[in-house]
Amino acid sequence: MAELETIAYEADGPIARITLDRPERGNGITLEMPRELAACVERANLDPDVHVIALAGNGSGFCGGYDLASAEGMAQGLGGSRAPAGSPVDPAVLAANHDPRRVWDPVVDFQMMSRNVRGFMSLFHSEKPVVCKVHGFCVAGGTDMALCSDLLVVEDEAKIGYPPARAWGVPTTALWAWRVGPARAKRLLLTGDSISGAEAAEWGLATEAAPAARLDERFEALLDRVARVPVNQLVMHKLLVNQAIYAQGLHATQVLGTFFDGIARHTPEGHEFARRAAEAGWQEAVRERDEPFGDAGRSTFKG
Repeated sequence: MAELETIAYEADGPIARITLDRPERGNGITLEMPRELAACVERANLDPDVHVIALAGNGSGFCGGYDLASAEGMAQGLGGSRAPAGSPVDPAVLAANHDPRRVWDPVVDFQMMSRNVRGFMSLFHSEKPVVCKVHGFCVAGGTDMALCSDLLVVEDEAKIGYPPARAWGVPTTALWAWRVGPARAKRLLLTGDSISGAEAAEWGLATEAAPAARLDERFEALLDRVARVPVNQLVMHKLLVNQAIYAQGLHATQVLGTFFDGIARHTPEGHEFARRAAEAGWQEAVRERDEPFGDAGRSTFKG
């Protein structure tokens, strides 16, 4: 596995720990992060000593979504020196395909974003179970990783949701309906509202919600219990439950969600959001998007 830039990996006996490690950017997602995530998941799956994968984030929150420096300058935000020139993940190609003055190529967009979906879904496809700890915030693209995990232990006051539903995004992994049911998925996606960690537990999204002071303790307690089960039993039970979701058409829904996400970034509203971010900075653009709803920042106000 190549040197990691966005993630830290550590094997601790039966527990493999994958930690998002861009705290200065709210663990913002770059094109490298899903690739590194998948590599770490594979490393854990091939380690005979590992029974369970622990996913968490460094810093003040789990993940604030895609590094929206991409809205200020696509080449700086989502690019990477490892991208083959002219490929769908080449920063220059990304920037050109987000230029409102040019014709948008939805297939190039899909080729780029579908690779991120594959990285996130490595958690779902992982033979070994993934337990995710959410603290502070888990919003936008950050929810892709959390919802692709098998079990969630969350801070009771954490903010969890998909605010880009209001402008510039559609959830590409499309797991909301499976995790909380159609009515509650629509409640969040048709408003862009978020829920607290306590609400996530009430809705069945999280296994448990705990105060910040006890979050690590509760997370480790669940990890310890899962780690005591033989790997063969864990693999079979995860496959059994996941098959029920596969049978309901998850892959087809994700293809639709990934294409829709590209469309959302190229609507008049999507272009205006990107223009405003380039002009005033992404934090200001996000504030202006969310403030009319009363939930800018860490708030989970819902009217």
